[in-house]
Amino acid sequence: MKTRIVAALLALCLGMNAAPAHARGEKSGEFDYWVMALSWSSTWCALEGDARNSPQCDPSEDFGWVLHGLWPQYHRGWPSFCPTVERQPNRGLTNTMADIMGTSGLAWYQWKKHGVCSGLSAPDYYALSRKAYESINRPAVFRKLTKPVRLPAKVVEQAFLKANPGLEPDMITITCKAGRIQEARICLSRDGLKPVPCGRDTVRDCRLDDALFDPMR
Repeated sequence: MKTRIVAALLALCLGMNAAPAHARGEKSGEFDYWVMALSWSSTWCALEGDARNSPQCDPSEDFGWVLHGLWPQYHRGWPSFCPTVERQPNRGLTNTMADIMGTSGLAWYQWKKHGVCSGLSAPDYYALSRKAYESINRPAVFRKLTKPVRLPAKVVEQAFLKANPGLEPDMITITCKAGRIQEARICLSRDGLKPVPCGRDTVRDCRLDDALFDPMR
């Protein structure tokens, strides 16, 4: 009996060591590459934003792919909520990001969770986030949709690859949520924001062949 208990505990420990590392409170500025997450606004609105009466979901805003965040990433795992000596962003600064992030509230939360791990000041982190967002062409075809469609998630990936010649399949992952196309996540180098291969913790390839894709509002 004792031998079986020891063996079970050993297996548990080995399993815990094999799990992906999700760091929390790691040293700011120490990471390997960036993950830029682009959310399809209509999906977020349908699943969460409408219930919150978010201004992002007002049809007058005309949001398509919005910047969910620019995340420091390790080759395995990722840091979050790192201690930092940098000053917190004020409301005026977070408001300047609403045009690409949908709301100033998201800009604030992304700083609080991810920006503090970048080793940058809040203004520099937001400036780099905007530069990353502008470095990737968002496929124009999705802005032309006039009604909901169902399509393979792979089609969304292929559209991004076609719109960005420097992008390879192992540098982007398309995620789904509740049967809908959710995000395009693109891996970028620390220096220069050039597309780089994603680590295995980043890859969340959606396998759906009939994912729902709502048109812009």
